[in-house]
Amino acid sequence: MHGLEIERFSTDNHLSLIFRIQTEALKSIHDFLHEMDLVQLMPVILSPITDPLTHPVHDVRISYLGQELQLTKSMIFHKQIAIATLGVKGIYIMSPNVRFELGALEESEKHLLEFTQLDIELQGATAPEFMLLMENLIIHVFSQVKESCEKELDVLDVDLCIPSKPFNVYNSWNLREKYGSDFGYKISMREKDPFWITDFEREFYDKEDPHRRGHYINYDLYFPEGFGEVLSGGERDYEYKILLRKIQERNQDPTHFEHYLEYAKQGLLVPSAGGGLGIERMIRFLTKKKLIKDITLFPKVPGTRIVL
Repeated sequence: MHGLEIERFSTDNHLSLIFRIQTEALKSIHDFLHEMDLVQLMPVILSPITDPLTHPVHDVRISYLGQELQLTKSMIFHKQIAIATLGVKGIYIMSPNVRFELGALEESEKHLLEFTQLDIELQGATAPEFMLLMENLIIHVFSQVKESCEKELDVLDVDLCIPSKPFNVYNSWNLREKYGSDFGYKISMREKDPFWITDFEREFYDKEDPHRRGHYINYDLYFPEGFGEVLSGGERDYEYKILLRKIQERNQDPTHFEHYLEYAKQGLLVPSAGGGLGIERMIRFLTKKKLIKDITLFPKVPGTRIVL
């Protein structure tokens, strides 16, 4: 380890303050979801299938007893199967995600190779119902942190504002037409409270609008002040014929998802809605740190050397 990196561990007193805030935020998440009667599951780290994502990453595959396994990029398929199998109102997981992002992101302020996602899935829920749950969760977490971590926030010079409901909602197509491809950041710089952007064209499992081909019933949650996207989610398609068609339209190989598709083919998936909230991105906003690596004790930033 280089001297500069060792110095970071010995001199950055703010890290202990940040982790006290993180601890309070995590506790408030668990308390809130427990009160909402959601069931906590343990994370899946290795699987034959994982989220294909809509942006390129370096795939990491491991051979074990002749079977090819992948590190989990997100638990989307497992969430859909779990919510149908358990028959509960909803589930949540503090899920470690490993995404070997391309080196082009090494200048990013908000990307890590490994991070934790609060993954939630609600059985039979609509997009507005899930969005309301998350608005209540965010307000609860912010309120608890502001009340319990007053001293830590004061040292960090953070004036944490509690947002009010409902959060503003924007359509991605309208924003793209008005602001160009970087619309998310531009709106984030303008807004003072968290807000939603809906209708993104992305993964095959997000529900396609039955009335508008090529439009989707999905959403991203953004934080203001330029902090950007913190949650991605949507209603889910669950019928075999629809899922298979969308996989083929994206030129993906259905055999890569054969076990998941078999659940759908047998009618074992159900309507649901959910999303994944980036914990590190939320802590970055709560502490108003410019770089996400500054709220992580052992950061792994795309395109940089990993030392621990």
